Amino acid sequence: MPEAAYVASLGRFEGVVMRAACFTESGKPLEIQDVPDPDPGPGEIVLAVKGCGICGSDLHVTELGAAIPHGTVMGHEFAGEIVAVGTDATGPDGPWREGDRVCTMPGISCGTCQRCVNGDVMGCANLRMTGFGDIGGGYAEYALGGDRMTFRLPDNLSSSDGAMVEPLAVGLHAVDRSGLRNGEDVLIVGAGPVGLACSVWAKILGAREVVVSDFSAHRREMALAYGATAAIDPANDELGSEYQRITGRPPMLAFECVGRPDVVHALSLIADRGARILSAGMCMARDHFMPLVFGTKELSMQFVSYYTHQNYQLTVDMLAAERIDPLPMITDRITLDALPVAFEALRKPSTECKVVVQPLV
Repeated sequence: MPEAAYVASLGRFEGVVMRAACFTESGKPLEIQDVPDPDPGPGEIVLAVKGCGICGSDLHVTELGAAIPHGTVMGHEFAGEIVAVGTDATGPDGPWREGDRVCTMPGISCGTCQRCVNGDVMGCANLRMTGFGDIGGGYAEYALGGDRMTFRLPDNLSSSDGAMVEPLAVGLHAVDRSGLRNGEDVLIVGAGPVGLACSVWAKILGAREVVVSDFSAHRREMALAYGATAAIDPANDELGSEYQRITGRPPMLAFECVGRPDVVHALSLIADRGARILSAGMCMARDHFMPLVFGTKELSMQFVSYYTHQNYQLTVDMLAAERIDPLPMITDRITLDALPVAFEALRKPSTECKVVVQPLV
């Protein structure tokens, strides 16, 4: 449906539908369906979605049965152009306007709770999540955003490539929360989008050695282009001993960016005494580790999710300054019609890093 067909009447959009990829049930591909266009309320905007990244968490959540409702439009890494503005929808430099190129955090916060006031908008006590059932996400021609959680894209970043702000902000938040010290060595397990984002931010924020481990040769090569100083193939080299060979000591700071069971336990076994392990992989299955190992080594364990408002803005600023090039992470661009097949294909090992869906180009 062309953007011009998005016709407003008293602030509401009546009788207009859009195409979207909908979740029906576990074990079945997403279905392209006609669904109602989003209707912006006060403080909300509607985007014509130009790009939406496929996230591994979307793949995992569709395997969990009742984790999301039937008919959910997923997709939480999206950017595009504003086509409708609700009343009082205001950005940092004035009211949002149709035609503004933006990216948005995947949710709409209340703006008044203490977490919102502190900038932790994704921790809002009244958050309505985007792409997981509360609000339709970016696997659609149009999507809803909250004015306080929307950011103007820099001129040097296309509306489609603006979808990369979200995964890069995830990595920034993880590194920020880790308490990375200037000159500290870092181990990152997993060189998918989150691991690559952690790698680039760790180097920018002062790490000395950034060692990335991944079974994929292609992903190891990408890690070296995104801040890693060394890459380990765990199929051929024992992770702990190879890390020590590179840095001179066991890991004192390790990031789990795989999202699968047993990785945290494996890291605890090779970590140095007093080390910090940070899990950014969002494992959605039961996991097991040995508290005795954590206790005798006095290890610290931390879990993170999403990002703060400040993380998102800094990511946009660094992209504007061309300190980070997101384009090598994008390994494929597909149409909305191609999404169901591509989504299922990503369940199997591949050389893909970030696949970007382009519902409206």
